[in-house]
Amino acid sequence: MKYVLFIVSILVIFAGCAMLAANSFGGNIVAVPDGVYEGVGAGYRGPIHVQVCITGGNIIEIAVMDSTEDRFVGGEAIEELLELVIQYNTTDIDVISGATESSKGFLEAVDNAILNR
Repeated sequence: MKYVLFIVSILVIFAGCAMLAANSFGGNIVAVPDGVYEGVGAGYRGPIHVQVCITGGNIIEIAVMDSTEDRFVGGEAIEELLELVIQYNTTDIDVISGATESSKGFLEAVDNAILNR
């Protein structure tokens, strides 16, 4: 009986570690290979095109390649979200109030880059 409990405990620990190594994008848990991926999302004023760099399963850089969002509203929201996505390694982040559509478009672009690679 102790042997079975030991085996179950080890399996639970490994399962937990495997989940920590995965990323959450758009509510999906995915393993993302290293690389640079491109995606597009629908912002308030038009498409938002991003490049996402993944290293070691983590987002290390996001570059906004093209965007027609307002520099002072949508642009500021995108910069704030960019930092949060990198910091928390997920797109499961609340949108920025006052720039909801720009926020949704940016997060959609990152999701599309990673999930549709």
